[in-house]
Amino acid sequence: MRKRLILTAVALTLVSCDSGSRTTSAPPATAFIHTASGDVSGYYLPMEPARVGKWSFDHVFVGQAAEFESWAAGQGSGTFAPVMLQFDDTSSPTVSSEIGEAHSVTVRVLPTRYSVNDAEIAFEGRSPELGVVKFNGRLDQGALATARRNLGDEGAVLTGSLKVGDAPAQAVRLRWWMGD
Repeated sequence: MRKRLILTAVALTLVSCDSGSRTTSAPPATAFIHTASGDVSGYYLPMEPARVGKWSFDHVFVGQAAEFESWAAGQGSGTFAPVMLQFDDTSSPTVSSEIGEAHSVTVRVLPTRYSVNDAEIAFEGRSPELGVVKFNGRLDQGALATARRNLGDEGAVLTGSLKVGDAPAQAVRLRWWMGD
């Protein structure tokens, strides 16, 4: 019996020493998830201004399936992702562009994680200018189908919440535009 107690004590000591050197947290969840069965690609533009300091929320970009596949295969770049958000510096000068006047300073926020499916778009990213940026929105498939048929529509297609840095979250409604 005494031998059994000594072996148990030794085993517990070894286990406690070993467990201190290991992380016990669960493995991280997949950071980039795309399971949309339909085409939800395009630009989602705010219907009302959403600002944080000098920064104005310009759009959410969602790419096509091939862009998600390239990203998942590690073929991403430092300037483009299949889901990203853009903000304009409203204190910067405006310049003429092919779609009209635009601010000359913009920030494109690339994802640290995203989840895109037929019903929702969730995004988290970081930029030096804005800090952590989070967006969570619900897609209205009927409104999206109407907007796609009309090559853009003024109705809300994506509604959700935008949080930038330490600022409080803002409710946002976005319309769809196919882009250039």
